[in-house]
Amino acid sequence: MEEVCPYIWNEDSPPPNVENCADCGLIHHRSRMIWGEGNPKAPIMIILDNPGAREDKDGSSYVCGTRQALQQAAYSVGLKEDDLYVTYILKRRPVKAYDKGRTREICMKHLNAQLDTMSPKLIFCLGNVAVSSFFGDDDAEVKGLRQKWSTPRGIMTTASYHPLAVRRRPNLRSYFLSDWEFLKSGYLTK
Repeated sequence: MEEVCPYIWNEDSPPPNVENCADCGLIHHRSRMIWGEGNPKAPIMIILDNPGAREDKDGSSYVCGTRQALQQAAYSVGLKEDDLYVTYILKRRPVKAYDKGRTREICMKHLNAQLDTMSPKLIFCLGNVAVSSFFGDDDAEVKGLRQKWSTPRGIMTTASYHPLAVRRRPNLRSYFLSDWEFLKSGYLTK
């Protein structure tokens, strides 16, 4: 993967009426709500399970490993921040134990609201949690959905491995890059 200097993409602020949403309980984890980042009008929406760390212990912003791997893959196939909008199933970073299934189910309402207002051309789910939540199927997995187009929720969708999995298991890197190429070809032809 081509090395690029990752940088902090523009963060999209949550709508004022949901910024302090406490329905799922993650507000008690003391992490701030991350609605998304990149271009809110982008043709490609990338969905991850939850936001990673944004600030170090001193409160200084930095790009976590997940976002580094994602940016490097996107740039390596010629996609830029303007082409992409990254969002999450959970809008807050969990920092302690929580009821995963219930929380994801509750938080999907925010993602559904984003889909209604943003209307992306393509969706790219990264990781099994994002895949099973977005597809609404606990048995849905990246392995079975890579390099294929599906239409859950009526939007052309494909999937790949979570960027952090790729960082931890370098043997997945070639598959990950191939999936980004597949996404780009779909973007150019759809």
